[in-house]
Amino acid sequence: MVLLLDLLTTAAMLFVVTAGLMMVFGVMKIVNFAHGALLTLGGYASYVVTRLQMDPWLAWPLAIVVGIAVGMLVEGLIVRPLYKRPLDAILATWGLGIVIGQLIVMGFGREVQFVGAPLSGTWQVAGIDYSAYRLVLVPVAIVLCLALTGLLNGTRFGVRTRAVIMNEDLASSLGIHSGRVRFITFSLGAGLGTLAGAMITPLSSVDPNMGLPWLVSAFMLVMVSGHSMASLLVTCVVFGAAQVLVSTYASPVLGGLTIAVLAAVTLRIRPKGFARG
Repeated sequence: MVLLLDLLTTAAMLFVVTAGLMMVFGVMKIVNFAHGALLTLGGYASYVVTRLQMDPWLAWPLAIVVGIAVGMLVEGLIVRPLYKRPLDAILATWGLGIVIGQLIVMGFGREVQFVGAPLSGTWQVAGIDYSAYRLVLVPVAIVLCLALTGLLNGTRFGVRTRAVIMNEDLASSLGIHSGRVRFITFSLGAGLGTLAGAMITPLSSVDPNMGLPWLVSAFMLVMVSGHSMASLLVTCVVFGAAQVLVSTYASPVLGGLTIAVLAAVTLRIRPKGFARG
């Protein structure tokens, strides 16, 4: 039972971490390599809440506000001129991630910090005590998946977003402001990234490089899963399960490589991943 709960909670964490990256890639066809730095910003938002002795739950809304503000600034100043040059956008966001990391070092130092969990203690599941906070992340990931799927498939913004994805020139001729769609999408993706950082921090620690290991896994999951949030959730469950099983029965070091290896094999067989067409 513990193994099953580990599978579910690991998949939930992977989805939460990857959802923001998927938002940006699905609409803008740009892989935001500053996503790892955004995760770190979210972690330090949680750390600030802990240092100020505020309610730990406030870390989540604070992280969202910080992420959206940073996303709006970055989209307007850095990403917008590079829509037609995705390789340059990748390099620019990678450099931005380095800059953000150095600013964090200047502001908070290189020391490893710890934050308070919004929910402490354990809950009993089938007679087994398990971390209450990790269990909470499972319904949070499901609700987040449903909310983002509803936003992209059931709202006017979602219709405009799909129009931009399919044919930006035609969408513009129909009066859809593609620049505004991209601006909102990037800002929302950045907010989801910092929110994810605040969510995962209580389960580990905070340091200026905490987002980098997650960035690799998130990038691989996005490449494999296509453009659907539901597909991303399923991919996180399958790949997360493989990671937990390898870590448990083989080696944690090999477990850390599992997602990258499985993604490489999947893309070798299906170059477009699980995307349709």
